[in-house]
Amino acid sequence: MSYPRLLPHRILHTFFFRSIFWILMTLPVAFLTACGGPLVGVTVVDERTALENQVLGTYQELNQQVMLVASVRYIDPKGKLKQTQELPPGKKDVVRALQRVSFNKDDLNRYKSLGIIGENNEGGITLLEPEKVQPDDRAFVENLIKEENEDRLAIMSRIIETNETLAPSELPRVHKMFAALNRDKALKGERIQLDNGTWTQKDATP
Repeated sequence: MSYPRLLPHRILHTFFFRSIFWILMTLPVAFLTACGGPLVGVTVVDERTALENQVLGTYQELNQQVMLVASVRYIDPKGKLKQTQELPPGKKDVVRALQRVSFNKDDLNRYKSLGIIGENNEGGITLLEPEKVQPDDRAFVENLIKEENEDRLAIMSRIIETNETLAPSELPRVHKMFAALNRDKALKGERIQLDNGTWTQKDATP
């Protein structure tokens, strides 16, 4: 069976405002309300570990930084979107990562729904059935996975860097926590990898 190639229209303003909307709706809000989203909070607040609470708080701060970026941009006389103040490299990288995660969301969800891509147990995504990808789309899918994993790593690393109570040695724990949260939010039928390395479909097990 073949699948249609996904070619989203990438217009500058749509890209920017869509990223801001998605970040607002699905990152910190999802954490606090335990609703669906790219990262879903633990459903019982009392069961959250200190590390989880630290990560959630830092993610809220990242969201505020993205909102600040939105508030200081303007259109120059040539019609180009400009930023009034240059961002530090670390902050710029994570803002771009959050925006690209939003930008790639529809494509990623499409391939996840087809069982081609799954959520692994390290907080990233994995290509599971490359034979289902059309030859003309292989480079696109491989790049999609590469970008998503790079962006997730950038976000998780930034959380460690900007939180004084988190040490770099705790990054593997953050990976595992993100993996668990992404398993929680996965839709029925999507492929997920359990902590023991086993791949299964969401809701396929009791």
